[in-house]
Amino acid sequence: MTGVTQRIVGDDEGDQRLDRWFRRHYPMLGHGAVERLLRTGQVRVDGKRAKAGQRLAPGQVVRVPPIAAERSADIDRPPKPQGPVSALEADALRRSVLYQDDAAIVINKPPGMAVQGGTGTARHIDGLLDVLRADGGERPRLVHRLDKDTSGALVLARTARAARDLASAFRSKAARKLYWAIVVGVPSPSAGRINLNLAKSDGAQREKMLADPDGRAAITDYRTLDHTGRRAALVGLSPRTGRTHQLRVHMAAIGAPILGDGKYGGAEAFLPGVTLARRLHLHARRIVLPNPMGGMLDVVAPPPAHLRETLATLGLNVDATSDAIFADG
Repeated sequence: MTGVTQRIVGDDEGDQRLDRWFRRHYPMLGHGAVERLLRTGQVRVDGKRAKAGQRLAPGQVVRVPPIAAERSADIDRPPKPQGPVSALEADALRRSVLYQDDAAIVINKPPGMAVQGGTGTARHIDGLLDVLRADGGERPRLVHRLDKDTSGALVLARTARAARDLASAFRSKAARKLYWAIVVGVPSPSAGRINLNLAKSDGAQREKMLADPDGRAAITDYRTLDHTGRRAALVGLSPRTGRTHQLRVHMAAIGAPILGDGKYGGAEAFLPGVTLARRLHLHARRIVLPNPMGGMLDVVAPPPAHLRETLATLGLNVDATSDAIFADG
């Protein structure tokens, strides 16, 4: 019999009703069955009883009882990539490790690699994690996500207990994140806070986020680190909330779209003469959060080749303060 599973709500699943979350992950489980599991307390959110209409938040932990997993073919099993993991893929993943201890692993996710599987996604980080399993240890788990085209620091948990602790750090805002972005134009003012609510589009582009006064709160601190005239700038971004595509929408909204982000910046997100301008120039540079083993986990991720090349092409420089996490306030 399949045991109880603990699923972590993803960054892109926030504000979703619990019953709809079940419908997405466990399509073979009928509405009546979900209601019965809720009434009897078999389904819980962060260890507490929950109702069908409860809105979920990223990082929350949903307890899924055995019957739900069995009737839905237990999609919580380790994902199986399409075909075996090649030696080249395994070596690349091992070389991407920036930090590891008995509780956590931090990798430098390459751009263009999805974190989890989906329609048409043959290769993804989650499908390769057996490569990082220690001898006799548990399979590493994802505790947060990055967009497919965003590179940088991605945190994994080595045990179920560490996953709960790390997910709690993300949920409680104890985790601090710094991103680098090359943007078209120069933000004005050069530093500040963007406070602009976001909501998912109701139109054909369901995966697109829109600025909406009635949407969920979204806050980003930013600082211009260097610029080349009025043409482009290197910006440090520190998200205070974790909305889908938040940094991309916010930078486009203040007139400085991230280079290569045609989805939100349109034609203005590209620069003539920049060879790699059609690649997204957004990198999760640094992450700081409580380590389940004690102390703080503080990891800096080197930028990928295309971002380094564009920095050199534009003559943008990185100084000693570029990796500072913005102070509270």
